[in-house]
Amino acid sequence: MNRAGFTVSLLLAAPLSLLFALRFGSLDTDWTSLWQALTGATPDLAAAAILELRLPRAIAAFAVGGMLALAGALLQVMLRNPLADPYILGISGGAAVAALSALLLGLSGFWVNVGSAGGALLSMFLVFGLSRAGGPWTSSRLLLTGVVIAAGWGALVSLLLALAPLAPLQGMIFWLLGDLSYSRSPAFGVLVLVVGLAVAYVFARPLNLLARGEAVAATLGENPARLRFAIYLLASLLTATAVTLAGSIGFVGLVIPHLLRLVTGTDHRFLLPNAVLLGGSFLTVADTLARTVVAPIQLPVGVITALIGVPVFLYLLARTRS
Repeated sequence: MNRAGFTVSLLLAAPLSLLFALRFGSLDTDWTSLWQALTGATPDLAAAAILELRLPRAIAAFAVGGMLALAGALLQVMLRNPLADPYILGISGGAAVAALSALLLGLSGFWVNVGSAGGALLSMFLVFGLSRAGGPWTSSRLLLTGVVIAAGWGALVSLLLALAPLAPLQGMIFWLLGDLSYSRSPAFGVLVLVVGLAVAYVFARPLNLLARGEAVAATLGENPARLRFAIYLLASLLTATAVTLAGSIGFVGLVIPHLLRLVTGTDHRFLLPNAVLLGGSFLTVADTLARTVVAPIQLPVGVITALIGVPVFLYLLARTRS
């Protein structure tokens, strides 16, 4: 399948993943109930569950998956490292410390979201500022600074979990592994995703040049330092928004862009929108499984993403090598 055909397939998969999320849940519904709920034919309990609970959560899952995959694609080309992901620079660590502190204090979901957003932005500016101190700003300095800051945040997270009483501990662990149950208003996430993709697509050609090396990009008229800063800022804002909406969800930003490079190549004119579509669809399906596999018990969505994604990634990697 060529790249255009693959993109069309992802465009078809995106609404199907949303329908899958609306159809299945702890409350038994069928396709007729789903159609009646979407058309407003019968405002019953099933319609309320579909429109007020499942629909906002499904849209939030798609937006978060798209943001994480897009941020991962940007960081991997900026750092020229296929193992880079949205959390490697410590942004999720800062958000986690602030969010877990709010949960430990018994604050509501609103304050958890506000705290995680503030912690993510604080970590973003901290990493960027420290990476510029005492020398020129380079990708390697940024990566090393981010890894060290992330380790520091990880130590604080462990301290908070050790000090937490049993009552808020489960909510804290769920947040660390990814939890979309607080995502009641996904409109902001959708807006950030759309704007982020539009801005990132403007950089598609410069990213293609940067992937060939900074010397090539500079020779062909690009400013590598300015481009790196723009990519870092955009990827950080996407990650901060995703973490605020859903907590720390691993794997999506790491493997989705890498899988697309194996399947469709490295042209960012196709890679960036495909990453949004595949990442969003994947997380939507994973979150649906997380809340239905052992319903009424809900699993952390990060567990599902890893259980599904790791074997698929290893299979495609082995197939590509062969």
